[in-house]
Amino acid sequence: MASIFLTHSQQSCANYYGARALERLEALGDVIRNESAAELSEQELIAAARDCDIIVSFRVPAITAAVFEQLPRLAAVCRVAVDVRNIDIDAASRHGVLVTRASAGFGASVAEWVIGAMIDLSRNISVTAAAYWAGRPAPVRMGGELRGSTLGVIGYGTIGQYLCRLGRAFGMTIQVCDPYAEIHEGGIVQVSFEDLLATSDHVVCLAPATPETAKLINGRALKKMKPSAFFINASRGELVDEDDLLRALDEETIAGCALDVGSDGDQKPSPMVARHHRVIASPHIAGLTPQAVEHQAMDSVAQVQAILTGQMPAGAINAQHARRLALLWAETRKAGSPASRAP
Repeated sequence: MASIFLTHSQQSCANYYGARALERLEALGDVIRNESAAELSEQELIAAARDCDIIVSFRVPAITAAVFEQLPRLAAVCRVAVDVRNIDIDAASRHGVLVTRASAGFGASVAEWVIGAMIDLSRNISVTAAAYWAGRPAPVRMGGELRGSTLGVIGYGTIGQYLCRLGRAFGMTIQVCDPYAEIHEGGIVQVSFEDLLATSDHVVCLAPATPETAKLINGRALKKMKPSAFFINASRGELVDEDDLLRALDEETIAGCALDVGSDGDQKPSPMVARHHRVIASPHIAGLTPQAVEHQAMDSVAQVQAILTGQMPAGAINAQHARRLALLWAETRKAGSPASRAP
């Protein structure tokens, strides 16, 4: 029977994996769990997964070169997310270990969070709620409608496409900047980065984190925005120069912003930015809904099942380097894999 290590802590397993996926994973092999309340360190992971064939990975800890060097039995790492930057894929390939990623299942969840953030910013909901919670009179401020405003979306991936559809339903004018996308959907105008910044009432950052997009939103970009516009980041903290963002907020270069990500641990917003009175922030939970979590958890289960039945799973990143799979497949054939009995 194959040995599978699930890296998620108790809380992470409850929030980011779930009972149904765990039950199905346990039907595939001997599942060893991180029973700690905390996420594992690199060395704790190496010790715990010493004799495991497959690691099913949360975003913490990083799966480094040392993990692949010290776990000679390890044949595959299945990341329960699209983002695999916590895994040293070059090192995995050198050691013959397969790396897979889950497909995107959080488009609706994150896009709905963005809509909520835009409404909150436009209608001062958090500002008035905070005043009431503190026992102070709530400020009475004029709000704005999404209807008739311009939504500028940077990045036209899974989330961006879903958000554009929601924005159209609210009666917004939709424009998108994505140099790698061909947009054929009606009602969406593809524009340059500079034009999007200058003409949007809500600038939403959904581009992936790459060397090209590092600090894409900096002082120069923020100065191009309208003083009445809001900036929303639901992508990654690396895309924003936080010092420049704070300066823009202090100087009222922009009206405010909403953040679900930032430079703090686990991609959470930086406290120095989150506490600003023109900011609403959440701790990297825009994609944390049962539907989004279960999609990716069940995707990882399907990938493990494919591996254990001698198939290359969907989501494989470095299939051509996955030399250790041959030994795992030989062992599972000899032992008789339970994968075919999975519910």
